[in-house]
Amino acid sequence: MTAKPSFRMGRLDHVHIRVPDRTEAAAWYAKHLGFEPVDRFDFWATGFEGGPIQISADDGATTLALFEAGDGHPMIAQKTGVAFSVDFDMFVSFTRSLPGEIETSWGTKLVPDDIVDLDMCWAFDLADPWGNVYELNCYEYDRVQTDLIEADGISPRRHWPKELYTAYRS
Repeated sequence: MTAKPSFRMGRLDHVHIRVPDRTEAAAWYAKHLGFEPVDRFDFWATGFEGGPIQISADDGATTLALFEAGDGHPMIAQKTGVAFSVDFDMFVSFTRSLPGEIETSWGTKLVPDDIVDLDMCWAFDLADPWGNVYELNCYEYDRVQTDLIEADGISPRRHWPKELYTAYRS
């Protein structure tokens, strides 16, 4: 019998979907499948060039993140990824277990400084050995900031300047 792993992925959060036109795609998903934009993620769609429109058919519990395919986006171009979210304790446990045998989506060993500050949540981009891409999110933003990032001296990555989100929120 195999020992139970100390880390387990959390609930499915969202799936990255590449489309030629995210607005057109959002309209199609609304008309045919009942998806609607999720207001709390509107910043990602309007706050910077290339951000996703997040749509949901279950009031935002699970979403599709519609990205326009192209070279200008900060995420890995033309790949679909599945995102999971976990609570603070699981996210900290995962982070402090690094580096291990998990690689980033760009092929290097995943380390704590690979954490991405997404302004509303923290994330890791990772890949399985076959190139399937995943994102691990934690939405307990302030707690991760103080009890992990600052406490452990982690230098997070950013995909866009913090000022964009600050301006959006004000």
